[in-house]
Amino acid sequence: MRLLVTGGCGFIGSNFIRYWLKKYPDHQIVNLDKLTYAGHLSSTFDFSKQKNYRFVKGDICNRKLVNDLIKETDIVVHFAAESHVDRSILDPLVFVKTNVLGTQNLLDAALKHKIKRFHLVSTDEVFGELPLHGGKFTEQTPYNPRSPYAASKAAADHLARAYFYTYGLPVTITNTSNNYGPYQDTEKFIPRMITNLLTGENIKIYGDGKYVRDWLYVEDHVRAIDLVIKSGEEGETYLVGGSDREINNLEIAKIILRIMNLPDSKIQFVKDRPGHDRRYAIDSSKIRKQLNWEPLFSFDDYIAKTIDWYEKNRWWWEPIKKKSEKLYKKTMQI
Repeated sequence: MRLLVTGGCGFIGSNFIRYWLKKYPDHQIVNLDKLTYAGHLSSTFDFSKQKNYRFVKGDICNRKLVNDLIKETDIVVHFAAESHVDRSILDPLVFVKTNVLGTQNLLDAALKHKIKRFHLVSTDEVFGELPLHGGKFTEQTPYNPRSPYAASKAAADHLARAYFYTYGLPVTITNTSNNYGPYQDTEKFIPRMITNLLTGENIKIYGDGKYVRDWLYVEDHVRAIDLVIKSGEEGETYLVGGSDREINNLEIAKIILRIMNLPDSKIQFVKDRPGHDRRYAIDSSKIRKQLNWEPLFSFDDYIAKTIDWYEKNRWWWEPIKKKSEKLYKKTMQI
């Protein structure tokens, strides 16, 4: 089996490739990544020399490149996306180009070459926000994106479904809750908290800190993608959520401080993000019932393992940290 993985130098994409190469050593993977702020070759060092793996630096908006790669592909797993909400507020156009036009370009090539499966990795942010109490997102929840990032991902989802219904392209989609784990860029919430503390800085919390999220360990997510690619029904969407409980941002900060033996005085509240969604929560009963998936990794255990990974892998995140903090200074949310 030959896979084209887009965005495979990013957080979830690199973890997916690592998982797939280990589980399916006879498969071939081509990793197409533009190496923007969230794509790091260092995330692939441990498998970069494997004979059944190849890296191609390039843009999913490049029609010739995408066409040349997909004509030698059986399955496309599409992670590549501009994904940071704060960046989308500063520059929405680049999000539209990559997340919408890039996805459409991949879909066109996939249709032309009659691939066996096109899997799009999406987000729960396309559904907007939930009230603090009651209700969860399901596959039937209407789309209501509230940031340029979420809107661009919603458009990609709609395009993928349209190619299934109009052309019969074998598409599947997963919408996931917030992921955490190793190799996540230090611009993101949990890695930024951990690396701030490791460098002697405070944890920075937006607004009142009572923004609730459903957290999923990254390996649980890639396991779900594996199941959907192999056994998911064409044209279907599967919501993938993992936390054994809903946790607000302030609680997560306190959990991390407790694990690292640091006081709550290390928490610093900063100016809130525009259009900040109050709560996300996923009902993943469909993928549990239909594909027998369930999360294996509890938040309390694996947030500790994630902290340990960042403590032991400064070589990976220290060069990235310097760049990521420039974004927060630019938005004045420092």
